[in-house]
Amino acid sequence: MTARESPFKGATGLRRMISATRNSWAGLREAVACEDAFRQELILAAVMIPLAFVIGRTGIERALLAGSVLLVLIVELLNSAVEATVDRISFENHRLAKRAKDIGSAAVLLALGTAALVWALVIIR
Repeated sequence: MTARESPFKGATGLRRMISATRNSWAGLREAVACEDAFRQELILAAVMIPLAFVIGRTGIERALLAGSVLLVLIVELLNSAVEATVDRISFENHRLAKRAKDIGSAAVLLALGTAALVWALVIIR
């Protein structure tokens, strides 16, 4: 038995790239509009990423500082996608739904901890 492809996949080449870019921007707009945690982290990133270029003395330090903040945003987007998918399937309390949401939340917590550690190590020198 072979896996079926999504009926929404069909564009190739430049059309696929344009469509993927449009969908990515739509995803970012949805995250800003619907996800409180993402908005909070985005505001924090708007402050911290420019600050990373002030605090960091080398390109590597700047990349680590800014990258750790971007990592938090990326993980939050993935967590929000998991939560939306679980909610789409059912609002019923189920141990697997809870596990999926808790694991996504744990990933965000680890990303935040990583960012805090990177910032502390760079600032303390």
